[in-house]
Amino acid sequence: QVQLVESGGGLVQAGGSLRLSCAASGRAFSNRAMGWFRRAPGKEREFVATISSGGATTRYADSVKGRFTISRDNAKNAVYLQMNSLKPEDTAVYYCAARPPYGSSGYSDKDYNYWGQGTQVTVSS
Repeated sequence: QVQLVESGGGLVQAGGSLRLSCAASGRAFSNRAMGWFRRAPGKEREFVATISSGGATTRYADSVKGRFTISRDNAKNAVYLQMNSLKPEDTAVYYCAARPPYGSSGYSDKDYNYWGQGTQVTVSS
């Protein structure tokens, strides 16, 4: 079992920055790839970013590429999402998720078997 708890969400003006954190507890965090997803009001949950178990490989949705950075600290059992140049369309509940280290691309929410409760990010124009 893996428990995930997100933090760091809030209200920010367009052009601003936020850093989301996801604290993990449970078994073998360093053996799991991690991802961030988001769900905007009235929309489906969508992929934001993923990072490999060792942190060497990252992938991003086109909508956030160049603005968001995913990272992890396996010594602290944590994964982060640095969000810069925020736009109103980034407003959503952001979720941290964990998946096995191999066997999937990480782009689909079906690849993940553990989820956090989410943290709200609101970007005002």
